[in-house]
Amino acid sequence: MKTLSKLLLSAMLVTFTSCEFIDDLPIPGDDDGVPSQSVKFENHSTTPSFLKVSSSFPKLKVYTMLSSEDALPESPNFVYGSMADGAGLLKNNDGTFSLINNIEADYSIARISFDKTFKPVSGEYIMNANASANTAQCSGSLITPQEHGFGPWYLSGGEWGGDSKGVYLADPRKDAADAGTAEILTASMGQWSTENAVAIGKDAFPDKTIIFIGDDNSNNEIPSGQIGMYMADRGDLYGGKLHGLKVLTEGIDFEMDMEEGQTYEAEFVELEERTLAELDAEAKAKGVMGFSRVEDIDWRRGSAANQREIYVVVTGRKKDGLVGKGTLYGRIYKIVLDKNDPTKATISPVLDGDNLNGVAKQFHSPDNILVTENYAYIQEDPNGYFDTPDKMHFAYLYQYDLRFGTLKVVLECDQEAAASQGYGTTDRIWEITGMIDISDTVDKDRSFVLITQNHGWEPSDGSAFTDPTAFPDLDATQLNETRKEGSMLYVLNGLPR
Repeated sequence: MKTLSKLLLSAMLVTFTSCEFIDDLPIPGDDDGVPSQSVKFENHSTTPSFLKVSSSFPKLKVYTMLSSEDALPESPNFVYGSMADGAGLLKNNDGTFSLINNIEADYSIARISFDKTFKPVSGEYIMNANASANTAQCSGSLITPQEHGFGPWYLSGGEWGGDSKGVYLADPRKDAADAGTAEILTASMGQWSTENAVAIGKDAFPDKTIIFIGDDNSNNEIPSGQIGMYMADRGDLYGGKLHGLKVLTEGIDFEMDMEEGQTYEAEFVELEERTLAELDAEAKAKGVMGFSRVEDIDWRRGSAANQREIYVVVTGRKKDGLVGKGTLYGRIYKIVLDKNDPTKATISPVLDGDNLNGVAKQFHSPDNILVTENYAYIQEDPNGYFDTPDKMHFAYLYQYDLRFGTLKVVLECDQEAAASQGYGTTDRIWEITGMIDISDTVDKDRSFVLITQNHGWEPSDGSAFTDPTAFPDLDATQLNETRKEGSMLYVLNGLPR
């Protein structure tokens, strides 16, 4: 793809106005809380920020925390590896913080330590490529006593690369000396091309643990990404039942038979198989709906009723065989679980990137989602479909208002500025990912972590942004042949929740 600068010039004039439907309204209970006496957000990375904030969010502050070229003071040899992705933040008993962070292209999980002021001071790998059998660790999510009634645990999605696809379970306080070991929940949660596994809030259903699993199956002829649901007694990650989402409304054979803004009856049917091909075949035989790559899942915060609202990102895939069957540019679905029986549900496409005159006409491969009480924050990983003026942009972060159905662009990756400073090129499009709400954990309201995968940014000396401990069996020459691309970790402060 040729440089986007000329293509974007006119489109950008439209981009940052067309999504601005209403001003932010005051939200009861969303005022700034009592600030932490220790946490103080500052720029800690040597790499400058490459996030361009929309004029719709004048109070939003962006802080650079860590990048792949940084050396942390207490572990200068640690490398923040290639394609950082899903994350979760814990506050430690001594007032410090630990960020558990998937490093997708290094097939690993890192733990980054922050001091009491929220300055990153050290990093290490708690699961390496040997443990994952070279399987990419994509999105991840924390299970905590506060939100789920048990834990802490970290769930990680094993998606591509190796043969160990499925849901990984990690202790966030695991000794880094055991990085060569891993637990994968195949027997209970099955094998999928797992993008993420997310446990919903403890108030949704008394005494139950429900975990949704996103299947990033990339079939080019039949949409085959399925939405899995594991259900068990509270805190049981091994003895529950596995299900898949089936749409019951007559005439709905493919996801594109469902129209934006309409609601359809659905149920979760039980699945017996657990291995990859057999589970996929059983799901299809039982009428489980296939989507064009299920990328991420999250649940709405707040009341018990809120927590039964599940939001699913389908990223889309522009292939001739999928036209009329699977989304091309991406969709957001809302699933509402019945309060008495979570196997009964409704599903609604709430944002449709294939509707070129709709609210989400700018969608270009939405990839990740974070849902708060009143908003969904949608992150893009553009797949190169720059074929309408509205889609001619670098990766966006959107804010979707769950109350009013409006959509705004929050920020964009500024790859023009990055390329001018030697950080990659404009023909390798970056991804925005890994956004989590850290407000309660750091005791500073409206605070979020955000990650970018800076595709095309490589070390100038020909080496790789890869930590040797992520690949303990590779020598220096082999390490330099791994994924070279850098990652960046940001804090955003000022977004409503």
